Amino acid sequence: MCGEQRTPRTPSTDTAAALDRPQAGPRSPAEARQAVRQALQGRFPGHGRPGEEDGVGDALLVVSELTTNAILHGGGVTDFEVTLADREVCVSVSDGSDELPLNSRRFEDAEDLRVGGHGWPIVCRLARDVVVSALRAGGKRITVVVPLSPC
Repeated sequence: MCGEQRTPRTPSTDTAAALDRPQAGPRSPAEARQAVRQALQGRFPGHGRPGEEDGVGDALLVVSELTTNAILHGGGVTDFEVTLADREVCVSVSDGSDELPLNSRRFEDAEDLRVGGHGWPIVCRLARDVVVSALRAGGKRITVVVPLSPC
């Protein structure tokens, strides 16, 4: 696992309850990427299309993966936040599942290749300060920091 991780108090494999919770964030990875683009436009007015600068593409990919995982495995996004500090993007994505993200093992043989299961390793590779926190009402919040330029 990458970054700090806190184990949720009441693990559950059922995300059906999460489906009853209101959606309070992007309903698709495209909406999440748009939120990051809007935050960047507000912070850096007049700069070109995000995604062409160092790190912006990484931030867009990370937010896509986190949002996709929340939708597929957590019953949807229950909270979402994007903040900027200097040359980094901080993204928090919450969902209603207590299930923790799992690292896939490394695939070294062509026979071991499979579809899916690569999102969390991508997040761990591109982001830093990855924190998974249990939420009081159930579910989890994943917060990551993605540098916008090389350190």
